[in-house]
Amino acid sequence: MSDVIAVVFDFDDTLLPDSTTLLLESRGIDPDKFWKIDAKNLLDQGFDPTLAYLNLILQNIGPDKPFGNLRSEDLRAFGKTLDNKFFPGVKGLADELRAMVKEVAKDITIEFYIISGGLQDVIDGSDFVRSTFDATYGCLFGADESGTLKRIKRTITFTEKTRYLFEINKGISPLDTSKNQYLVNKHIPDRERRIPFKNMIYVGDGLTDIPCFSLIQKNGGTAFGIFKPAVAASAKRAFLEFVKTDRVASTHSPRFAAEEDLGALLRAAVTTSASRILLARKQAEFL
Repeated sequence: MSDVIAVVFDFDDTLLPDSTTLLLESRGIDPDKFWKIDAKNLLDQGFDPTLAYLNLILQNIGPDKPFGNLRSEDLRAFGKTLDNKFFPGVKGLADELRAMVKEVAKDITIEFYIISGGLQDVIDGSDFVRSTFDATYGCLFGADESGTLKRIKRTITFTEKTRYLFEINKGISPLDTSKNQYLVNKHIPDRERRIPFKNMIYVGDGLTDIPCFSLIQKNGGTAFGIFKPAVAASAKRAFLEFVKTDRVASTHSPRFAAEEDLGALLRAAVTTSASRILLARKQAEFL
């Protein structure tokens, strides 16, 4: 019986505005041209969306190019500037949820994760992220001998996001898989898995999150969708793609404070999960 709850977040447009767009703007790259013209051109050629934007970034690295000789430490330095960009209520949420779980039972624990199609070095550059989350998963570039980023090392897209849910589910750490990329395929009986999917809560905003929504919801966990309140098409898509198809419990604007609808429901989902664990323990005592 697992005594661990996991709350898993997408990053961009879930916890803060799109970090890649902010990165492009910081280097003087027009994000509208990048996304709507250059990236769309690659999509029209059949590129995977994540590979499209990663390749475009690589094309902008080098002498006399917008990113210059971009290094991982440059991306982490940029990520550090994002600490004032998080949506209302994000900061302090983890501490509050930990306290709420302890009120149910002191030996039930809650962990926090990020699974993103964004750049992991940017994500990990945030002091807030490093101090709050147990692990992060994002796209990675590889460097040449000088440290300049030259190639794509890892992409996270669509169903591949579920791979990292399975790693969390099985108790496989990022360090473990950095040594053995096939470790996630190891058979572990359901009863021995560290965090059952029913103990997971997933929060995400995009079409790339749909496989995670479905996996979590179908296995007894809870998923919440995020939409941009100022963009009517975002709310419509959230309803049609997420709610109407039963992929999420509900959809909300990205406001995480206790008095907001998402914040209140997220807190309720966590305490419900903790109470369910406690009830299962007590039932087991009588068997």
